[in-house]
Amino acid sequence: MKISHTLFFLLFVMGVGQLNAQEAKMKKIFNGKNLKGWVVPAPESCWTVSKGVLLVKSEPTKKGAILWTEKSYQNFVLQADFLMGDGTVDSGFFLRSENDQVQIGISGSLKRDMTGSPYIPKLRYPVEATGVKDILKLKDWNTLKIKVMGNTYTAYLNGKEVMTYTSEGMTASGPIGIQLHPGNEMSISYRKIVLAEL
Repeated sequence: MKISHTLFFLLFVMGVGQLNAQEAKMKKIFNGKNLKGWVVPAPESCWTVSKGVLLVKSEPTKKGAILWTEKSYQNFVLQADFLMGDGTVDSGFFLRSENDQVQIGISGSLKRDMTGSPYIPKLRYPVEATGVKDILKLKDWNTLKIKVMGNTYTAYLNGKEVMTYTSEGMTASGPIGIQLHPGNEMSISYRKIVLAEL
């Protein structure tokens, strides 16, 4: 079947429009200037913003805390750059609640890097992300992307899929959190935190 040049052009334009629409769905949830849109826990000195970067750093009491978005989400794609800092880095993203987290850095229980793996309080690490050792840059920026659909989430580290997990007890809707683990002397930086609702 022959397609006329006009029809082909229209189909092409529609396709490009759909791609642009998909790209447009990714929106900043961290504006790089302040923590507008986030619930800042005490002590506030643990969360500082400068030149587009969020620095997460422990304070003397090492109390730890979670920085939550004000908004709740259901299905989404979350993407952020992170840079490991000083100390024993134990951070990551909570997905809708404290029940489901994608780890960044050293596991407090396993005493080794578990970046990209899911952490469930009752199950610890039900699966382990694969290939992370060859992908993770310890002294440079990394990009973590997490796709959440229903109760299944997939993690991509620097463009490569490293983990997929289905969590039976996952909350259907909730905010996104960034962890500062208690008991650790540590720092980690985040930038370009964007999200697309699906």
